[in-house]
Amino acid sequence: MPAYEYKCEACGGRFEQRQKMSDPEVESCPKCGGHVKRLISGGAGIISRDGGSYSAGAACETGGCCAPDMGCAGGMCGYGN
Repeated sequence: MPAYEYKCEACGGRFEQRQKMSDPEVESCPKCGGHVKRLISGGAGIISRDGGSYSAGAACETGGCCAPDMGCAGGMCGYGN
């Protein structure tokens, strides 16, 4: 379930709300009750459930790119390489 960041237009407070993508947007600030806007964020990146490390080029390093039309360049998988 993604976490969405909101900013209150009245008090300027920010908060995160974990909710389903199909849930309606939060409309009011939990602190002051003012109107809030959902912010656009850069995303969370990669989450590892086992706590291990992840290398973006791990698939290339082992020769296992994601798709047949992908190739390796500088240790990273990419199209048209």
